[in-house]
Amino acid sequence: MTTPADARAGMVTTINPATGSELATYKETSDEQIDAVLDRAHRAALSWRDVALAKRAEAVRSLARALRERGDELARLATAEMGKPLAQSQAEVEKCAAACEWFADNGPAFLAPEPVSTSALRSQVTYSPLGVLFAIMPWNFPYWQVIRALAPAVTAGNVVLLKHAPSTTGCALLLEEVVAASSLPPDLLTVVVAGFGRTPGVSERIISDNRVAAVTLTGSTGAGRAVAGIAGRALKKTVLELGGSDPFIVLADADIAAAADYAVRSRFQNNGQSCIATKRIILEESIADEFTAEFLGGVSRLVVGDPTAPEVTVGPLARSDLRDGVARQVDESVRGGARVLAGGRVVDGPGFFYQPTVLDQVTADMPVLAQEVFGPAVPLVRVRDADDAVRVANDTPFGLGSNVWTADLERGAAIAGRLEAGHTAVNGMTASDARLPFGGVKDSGYGRELSRHGIQEFVNVHTVVTYGAHGPDADQPAAVE
Repeated sequence: MTTPADARAGMVTTINPATGSELATYKETSDEQIDAVLDRAHRAALSWRDVALAKRAEAVRSLARALRERGDELARLATAEMGKPLAQSQAEVEKCAAACEWFADNGPAFLAPEPVSTSALRSQVTYSPLGVLFAIMPWNFPYWQVIRALAPAVTAGNVVLLKHAPSTTGCALLLEEVVAASSLPPDLLTVVVAGFGRTPGVSERIISDNRVAAVTLTGSTGAGRAVAGIAGRALKKTVLELGGSDPFIVLADADIAAAADYAVRSRFQNNGQSCIATKRIILEESIADEFTAEFLGGVSRLVVGDPTAPEVTVGPLARSDLRDGVARQVDESVRGGARVLAGGRVVDGPGFFYQPTVLDQVTADMPVLAQEVFGPAVPLVRVRDADDAVRVANDTPFGLGSNVWTADLERGAAIAGRLEAGHTAVNGMTASDARLPFGGVKDSGYGRELSRHGIQEFVNVHTVVTYGAHGPDADQPAAVE
């Protein structure tokens, strides 16, 4: 967040969104320091790639221990800088540690050479690291977004240069400290600090630098387009995890109480600030009233307030401009005819709070449907039947997550296959999982994080074909281009 303190040249100030008060001020990384950071990262990559895969995996496992050792400190800083309830910050740190262990356990198998039967004496596909991965990460999950890129990348032999969101600069620097305290060698994770004004220029400079091999970004669609354009000109590999407008379809035969409970969790977790949160609830007409009553009951039990208080389930939005943006989207939709069933206004007092909000009688041109709403507000949409639900669900430029609720599991799987998304939960909610690939289609980006697919995104898939001492036989396919 830009504050008067940020006007001081070369400084970044973080703000507590629960109070609006300043937390800390950090020096930006100067242009000269960026060059030195790139040099260190490049040297570390040249060294780390030669470390045995099993040893790399065990070093990543040590990061899990380091994360747990400083778990309370990490969680409290995340809550202070971006406002999520403390229990959710603690869960985020644990998820990071578990992902490190999972890649330590499974990464070596995903990267093992793969023999292929051909007419040659021996053929195999090998996976070798690319080098320095530039990670541009957002504030909403300040540790998980980084670790889900770092754990597979480092296991594969890469190193990571991180440009975090300015509002979570403290989290970035603390994570760098925790990585340094693990068994990972120096400079496996290095942080560049840049305020909002310098971020575009710094990112372009780093992406264009020959010492950087690839880029991963989690952020807005606009940021993804900008980064993809720069990386494309430099011919750098990219993975983009961008925005979402995830549908949550409830069919007439669904368990309404369970669906409503999960819809509340999915929409309002992380204060509504998640790319894969439920953004649109799509209801078959015959059960719409029943679901709405259950859902509103769940929303009424949410507790808004100080995110360090154990009873609080919804904290502030991370910045004042984000809160104001949600308020604008809701207000414009209401002026267009939407009806407020719950919430619908800014919470009085200090901090950047917004009431958990539910709207109905919405139309496709209203901001709460036409745009991604990154905060605690959700529209209810009524449809005729399952086919109409699929049509409405796909009527968006986004394609990240999706959810379907039905008692007929085969029908649920069939509907999932018709949805334009990277992930569909049948009778559940979209959530990232180290064991499963994660990413989207359309304006939600491309490439995959996590699982085997994620660890193989930032490697050179190297085909090695070995013939006899005298070369291929003349009649083998390999003898001609």
